[in-house]
Amino acid sequence: MSTRPEIDDHSGTETTGHTWDGIKELNTPLPRWWMTIWLATIVISVIYMVFMPSWPLPWADTYVKGIRNYSERATFEADMVKLAASRGPDELRLANTALVDVENDPELLNFAMAAGKSAFGDNCATCHGSGGVGTIGYPALVDDVWLWGGSLEDIKHTITHGIRGASDDTRFSEMPAFGRDEVLTKDEINDLVEYVVSLSGRDADAAAIGRATVLFEDNCSFCHGETAQGMRELGAPNLTDAEWLFGGDRAAIAETITNSRNGVMPTWQGRLEPWAIDALSVYVHSLGGGE
Repeated sequence: MSTRPEIDDHSGTETTGHTWDGIKELNTPLPRWWMTIWLATIVISVIYMVFMPSWPLPWADTYVKGIRNYSERATFEADMVKLAASRGPDELRLANTALVDVENDPELLNFAMAAGKSAFGDNCATCHGSGGVGTIGYPALVDDVWLWGGSLEDIKHTITHGIRGASDDTRFSEMPAFGRDEVLTKDEINDLVEYVVSLSGRDADAAAIGRATVLFEDNCSFCHGETAQGMRELGAPNLTDAEWLFGGDRAAIAETITNSRNGVMPTWQGRLEPWAIDALSVYVHSLGGGE
């Protein structure tokens, strides 16, 4: 004797006869089309596992490789070999061409720009920003402000040997920590802050400026110059413009004078191929501030 299925009063749907805590389960199976797709994905996954790498085998320190024995790593390595072979002649030409002559060779210049942009994204953009826009503490490379010079050779030297880096020929200078090392008092530093603020044409305390004039001459002019326009030989910035590597507000200037700022750029010699450094030099030179 068959029993007719119960119909839920609220939804009008058959129930399965199962009840939990007074809640009845409705008999609403998944649509046939959904079940068909689900079963198809299972079949496809099984086929994929037969042909392609799939399950790891930790006890054997390997994995199920599939009958195709496909390896993404091997494919990548083969592609890199092909890329190196295709770029080899251009790399050799670039390495053996003076930087000043690269711009006169359109084909070589295109290669240097493309390779330099790629190398910049891989190695330099983390600090200098995408496209060399810079950020606080990391110089912008898209303007015409260069602490150590913006010619092709200057840029190449900076990339090759770094700034305060490991190379014997690294760019090096060291600003004293006038407050931390108790060279100047807090009041003297505050006066110097006002003096530095005034150098870039901003309003500042006149009395403090008067008191700090001798302080600047005695402590700062040796590196920044008597006119405060900087000195590239020492990487000392120009204090009369509106460009500030670590910020130009009074608090940032006070921090700089008190504790010093001595950033480090890596030495890329030995980490990058010589032709890659040349390509980077050309690319950075082109960003907008090359000399």
